Amino acid sequence: MAYERYETPILPPVPRWRERLGQYWKLVRGDRPIGVLLLLWPTWWALWLAAKGLPDLWTLFVFTAGVWLTRSAGCVINDYADRWLDPQVERTKERPLATGAVSGREALAVFAVLMLVAFALVLTLNRLTVWLSFAGLFLAATYPYLKRHTYLPQVYLGMAFGWGIPMAFAAVQGEVPALGWLLYCANILWSTAYDTWYAMVDRDDDIRAGSKSTAILFGDLDLVVQGILYALTLLALAFVGQQAQLGVAYWAGLGVALLLVGYEFWIARRRERGPCFRAFLHNNWVGLAVFAGIAVHYAL
Repeated sequence: MAYERYETPILPPVPRWRERLGQYWKLVRGDRPIGVLLLLWPTWWALWLAAKGLPDLWTLFVFTAGVWLTRSAGCVINDYADRWLDPQVERTKERPLATGAVSGREALAVFAVLMLVAFALVLTLNRLTVWLSFAGLFLAATYPYLKRHTYLPQVYLGMAFGWGIPMAFAAVQGEVPALGWLLYCANILWSTAYDTWYAMVDRDDDIRAGSKSTAILFGDLDLVVQGILYALTLLALAFVGQQAQLGVAYWAGLGVALLLVGYEFWIARRRERGPCFRAFLHNNWVGLAVFAGIAVHYAL
């Protein structure tokens, strides 16, 4: 019996431009959209509350595209600031800057392009929104450096991630009312809580590398403090609902959010890396539940 011989075909080399684009895509976390969603939900909360329903479609587009652009830029500047730390952390050691696949100069260029495109979109909105965008740029660019100097970078992340809230109110109403600032504070509490789950994943590596986080600061009381943070988040969101005179749909959404938060504590109760990371990811559904309550209220 004769057998045919089959040789493995030699694949052509990947073009350099495609390889670079692939590295940049990883740099901006294009393959991991969770950060976009966690930034998108509070922005949409604010847009719907400010407009008392579906906002102007151009404004909605500007803020939705801006969320992706600024989150991507934030990932780039974060990796640039952490290029000394990421090679020492199991979860981040394969990132393009950590491996040297992308240079620091390339990363800064990508950051600049993303922020310029985002700023060009903001220029189509009113003057107050444009001025507020400069504060947003400052928050996004300085956040990554705090973990060297303070145990509270997660709080600053909340300030940076939530800056779309006052900007959304400014774009829709021409001012930032008390409701906007209350929602902003609620988001800071929420972001601090979910990013602490994230920090608990890296806690051991961060301690060895000399980095700082709320997970390290809270220590053995981490779950207790997490409970306080989430309770304050839901309380602040309850005040938002009361001040905005939201109806049953919103309170139902907030009730679902409460159940979802309870589930996070159940899966992360032993503080293991995998479950803590799943608890972090699970906050996407918390944000969606709150948004659904707001959107359904105004739709009805």
